Amino acid sequence: MADGRQIPTIINEKALLRKIDFRVVPVLFVIYVAAFLDRVNIANALTLGLPGDLHLNAKSNQANVALTIFFVPYILFEIPSNLLMRYFKPHIWSVSGCILAFGIVMLCQGFVKNYGGLLATRFLLGLAESAIFPGSFYLISFWYKREEAQRRFTIYWCSVLVATMFGGLLASAIANMDGVRGMRSWRWIFILEGIGTIVIAFAAYFLVADFPIDAKWLTEEEREWVIMRSRSEERSKQSIDSKAVLHFFADIKNILAGIMYFSIVIPVYAFAYFAPTIVRTLGYSPVNTQLHTVPPTAAALALCLIMAYLSDRTRLRFPFVGFGLGLVIAGLAILLRVHHFFPAQYAGLCLVAMGAFSAGPIIICWYVMSLEGHVNRSIGSAWQISFGNVGGIVATFTFLAKDAPEYHTGYSIILGFVCLGSLATAIYTVLLWRDTRRRETSDLDKGHSKQFL
Repeated sequence: MADGRQIPTIINEKALLRKIDFRVVPVLFVIYVAAFLDRVNIANALTLGLPGDLHLNAKSNQANVALTIFFVPYILFEIPSNLLMRYFKPHIWSVSGCILAFGIVMLCQGFVKNYGGLLATRFLLGLAESAIFPGSFYLISFWYKREEAQRRFTIYWCSVLVATMFGGLLASAIANMDGVRGMRSWRWIFILEGIGTIVIAFAAYFLVADFPIDAKWLTEEEREWVIMRSRSEERSKQSIDSKAVLHFFADIKNILAGIMYFSIVIPVYAFAYFAPTIVRTLGYSPVNTQLHTVPPTAAALALCLIMAYLSDRTRLRFPFVGFGLGLVIAGLAILLRVHHFFPAQYAGLCLVAMGAFSAGPIIICWYVMSLEGHVNRSIGSAWQISFGNVGGIVATFTFLAKDAPEYHTGYSIILGFVCLGSLATAIYTVLLWRDTRRRETSDLDKGHSKQFL
């Protein structure tokens, strides 16, 4: 190694890797299933009577505003949260404490009486959730090598898909609780999922792993082995100040990485928030509407896992991101051109879900694992996800009630941004290849693992 330390030779690598897999990823997966459910279950509630009960004004797009306000604190506090995560252990700061907070907020959302109450709870939900997604990727990145990371990143990302599928199934079941204890079914969605999240928060305090250097469940030799093999520079004491932040943003690749994720977040959130609404325009009942959102998500889940495996095996990222973006473009083209023919429209919806959800984790892993050390990874993971989530704001205004049922404007907006993301991805690949070549020819790559393209 560059600092003279050697990796212990008595470590059983496969056994310890299984131990890490069991301890690090599963609990984060469960946490984000709860987090994403709490974030997007409003999409199900909108089809189960929430707009009428809270007297939302369709002409003023109040439902869309309620979706959007979540992202304001969510975006603004992601970078500060990741910076604080370095000083407060993950199991305390960014996971269990925050998940307890948004569980309580979600429970309270089940009792809101008007539009103002809905906006307040959505805002607080965004604030509490800002630490979870970027913080988890930041944490996972310190446990694995580049050639191991994509499968773990994708498994964690698939929590979004599981939440989307489970949300539809759960909502279809809870829809039958309409009138229980005098409350509408959409209130029961928030209440029951809020209670479940609070229970998970208490378990997370004891189960969430910290950074490798603080992992009490590893021996000293095992901790040393993890830090060395992941080349995480975890012992670096470099401070994160304004100079470090400015230096970070001086690299155009970091800007492009944000645009890449931004472009894929728009179709991801558009599907998560509006798939029930789109399917309902095809004439299905509320329960069947929820059930018809499950197959596209299941197909996306299968493709995610296949592409993650192939990406790690081939040590390539760009071809798989390009394939996912191509599927999104193809699906949107179908939805733009075909109307009043359900099989084709449903196939287009499936292609959009499969492409967006499969490309997303590869974009994140590709970028985060190309960064070195705590400073760049803490800023970079939060930057990419916070800027990307601006796409969530765009997505909430892509499908307006006045555009139903063809939603030509919404599909066109998403298509334009996906094409922008495709261009950013191509430029990012060229710049990363150029920098890798420079390192190889100047010996600057010594002590660093090879970049994946």
